[in-house]
Amino acid sequence: MAVDNNRCESGCAATLPDVVPFTLSHLTRQSWELGTRSIQDEQTIALGDWSYQAGQWSLSLFEVTSETAIIRIETPVGRKRYYGAIQSELRTAMQELEASPAWQKMV
Repeated sequence: MAVDNNRCESGCAATLPDVVPFTLSHLTRQSWELGTRSIQDEQTIALGDWSYQAGQWSLSLFEVTSETAIIRIETPVGRKRYYGAIQSELRTAMQELEASPAWQKMV
């Protein structure tokens, strides 16, 4: 009996959902547990929260180290997905996010 295995082996690139207005070259998908622990660390700095105008998506950015960031995306059904990114790439992406009329920064 054949088993269909859709999991990526090493070499598959992580991608953000299409609703996110930017792409990053170096992105890693993190488990829920690792992402949650990382953003709860006392040295982690929250960089901002955004909500999507046409749906119930939300996006949060965190500085974990001087070179590493975490992106948390909450889907319309409430699932949280975590991605690791390079800080320098994320700074440029933040400008695209802030310029997007579909995303609003939450205060």
